[in-house]
Amino acid sequence: MAAQTDPQETIAYRLSELLRRLNEGQKLDPHALTQEFGVNLRTVQRDLNERLAFLELEKHNGHYRISGPRLGLLTQQDVERFASVAGLQGLHPRLGSELLKDLLDSRLQSLQIRGHHYEDLSGREDSFRQLKQAIEQRQTVSFRYRKPEGEKIVQGAQPYRLVNQSGIWYLAANDGGTLKSYTFTKMNGLLVEREQHFEPDPAMVARLEQEDSIWLNAQKTEVVLKIGRDAAGYFQRRQLIAGQKIEKELADGGLLVSCLIAHPNQILPIVRYWLPNIRIISPEGLQAELEQQLRGYLGVA
Repeated sequence: MAAQTDPQETIAYRLSELLRRLNEGQKLDPHALTQEFGVNLRTVQRDLNERLAFLELEKHNGHYRISGPRLGLLTQQDVERFASVAGLQGLHPRLGSELLKDLLDSRLQSLQIRGHHYEDLSGREDSFRQLKQAIEQRQTVSFRYRKPEGEKIVQGAQPYRLVNQSGIWYLAANDGGTLKSYTFTKMNGLLVEREQHFEPDPAMVARLEQEDSIWLNAQKTEVVLKIGRDAAGYFQRRQLIAGQKIEKELADGGLLVSCLIAHPNQILPIVRYWLPNIRIISPEGLQAELEQQLRGYLGVA
């Protein structure tokens, strides 16, 4: 399989690298950056003047730097947090700027980002802000939720966190004593019950801290995958599956990788993407389900 360069990951790497250097006190020369990152001057200027505008950079003799009072205030964790949202092209520009500022504020726990791709929230910015504020002020919310079988009314839910999982925004909330996730763009008629406050359940907060997917089912199933040699390097360089663990490096250059899932749809799309360089070893029924889906797609009885 040929290596593919993800434009959003390229932006994320470039911007997080610029942030790291600025935080260390380096002065950045836009012309030198064009050579280093292989982009044009306009792109670099957009990085510094728009995408990093929240830093309020100083410009002197054509070079950019962080102002003295801000210098060195960011930790490595801050830079990594920034990298997770550095390609916010799908969001409204104003909302994106606010998210960057919030994510660099370690005191705020209302947002969590996993991945570098983002859906378009145009037209929903106000609802997003209201929901984020309700989380921070611990106010219950009600809304209509669109499901395949029809619309459901959710009342008095306790919103815990907005999570971006692989580009899609979800609300993690305590609904009637059960921790559930709701796709944000399927929520309508949001009502923030400003007089109704709640105290977060410590056990649910702990679950959200430990959870690395939006599937919040309490019971998990272990899945073991065999990764072919041609794809092994991708899985070694970074986590392509939530909670993946490399169990063994095989003699032929492949890998055995394990993970925990709460629903087959959490893993099957990933396996299909990496075919033919991946196979489900266990549970066996999951591989059989995948093969049945593929036969159906190919029209084979």
